Amino acid sequence: MKNFLLQNENAIYYECGYSCDNCIYLSLGSERFFITDARYEIDAGNHLKKGCELFVTNDLVAKCRKILQKSNIKKINFDPNDFSLSSYLNLTKKLNIKFIKTPNFSKLKRIIKSDDEIKLIKKAMTLGRSGFEKFQDYLQNDAQGKSEKYLAYMAQTFLSNYGKYDLSFEAIIAINENAAKPHAVPTSKKYDRKDLLLFDGGIKYKRYCSDRTVTFGNDLSVVSNTQRTQKFKNKKQQKVYDIVLKAQETTIKTARVGMKASQIDKIGRDIITKAGYGKYFVHSTGHGVGLDIHEYPNISSKSDFIIEENMVYTIEPGIYLQGEFGVRIEDTVVMRSKKAEIL
Repeated sequence: MKNFLLQNENAIYYECGYSCDNCIYLSLGSERFFITDARYEIDAGNHLKKGCELFVTNDLVAKCRKILQKSNIKKINFDPNDFSLSSYLNLTKKLNIKFIKTPNFSKLKRIIKSDDEIKLIKKAMTLGRSGFEKFQDYLQNDAQGKSEKYLAYMAQTFLSNYGKYDLSFEAIIAINENAAKPHAVPTSKKYDRKDLLLFDGGIKYKRYCSDRTVTFGNDLSVVSNTQRTQKFKNKKQQKVYDIVLKAQETTIKTARVGMKASQIDKIGRDIITKAGYGKYFVHSTGHGVGLDIHEYPNISSKSDFIIEENMVYTIEPGIYLQGEFGVRIEDTVVMRSKKAEIL
């Protein structure tokens, strides 16, 4: 694709090594243009890849139009998800150029990760895991009687290493019945050591994301880096947890290069369904991870992506029993030597 236009921050970063919250990127044949305002002039000048021309203006769309008017191109690709309707109309008016809607073309371009990208994601995962371990220690020693809201604050503090790293997303902390909501919002509910607690979080390392979920049981001493076993005093919680764990571990062990993403989704879903909890697994098995926390490939029952070497994605089956509790177990994997390797 020779001619394309981007406004998404991570898509632009992938192309030129820098982005900010107010920029447009143009690729016209062999020419590259980065358009931003004066707030980002110094940083852009220091970090843009060689060969990318910097323009500083207070009207990004107008500058982009001028560059396009001076070019000899007849058509240009753009992602319709990037632009508001008003920006698109202002950009395209009176231009004798065909704008071709190409949704998510940057995510498709980034679906196979380079070795360097995988190293950055692995580093993010390692740093994120350290935050989980610190939070586990906190749960064991200091969390009794604290609210979900306070625990979410502490979880994010540990994940970010006291502000050193940005978060991949706002961490999810959910106790008992709140954990039955896959994207639960923390409440004032107070934590007791007998409670089930779900923690979903991640951090960014050099812009690349990590993502992991642990559902903690009652005996916090059993959690380690090498296994996911948990102990619950509640027999139903133990049963559901063990089913989800079997689904997650079997999916990781069975996933292979060459499979359709829908086949990978089916592995764990079949285990949960055969155990009688199929209707309570309400989301897809996973999603790609990279510069965005949700990238391609989608690991769902309807996904036709063919899994290839160096794809990175999550495996996160769950069971959610409304009004009772929910369990989700998540790791991020990379396809290496034709199989899934936990990062």
